[in-house]
Amino acid sequence: MVASVMSDLLKLSDARPGDRGVIVQVGGHGSADEHGLELERRLLELGFVEGARVELLHEGLFGRDPIAMKVDDMCVALRRHEAALLTVRFEPAPVWKAAYVPEEAAA
Repeated sequence: MVASVMSDLLKLSDARPGDRGVIVQVGGHGSADEHGLELERRLLELGFVEGARVELLHEGLFGRDPIAMKVDDMCVALRRHEAALLTVRFEPAPVWKAAYVPEEAAA
């Protein structure tokens, strides 16, 4: 899990599979060029808005790119450089999940 404290704000591009959180900012990372503004607009159109819940589901085998995520009730794939425009407040992993070790793995 990327974040261990509820107040941790990180870019979505830094997330790992299973990480969950809420988008707190779209853009605003110095993307003042035309391409950055267009990408920010497209992310907003796809539903990456402040307050949307996200969960990273899968990442690519080579370079961990692209990443698949659940955004509220839909699945979307993004490149990590696109996900870097999104700031997320990640939730801590549930204690039972973090401490769970299957019996066959423990033996």
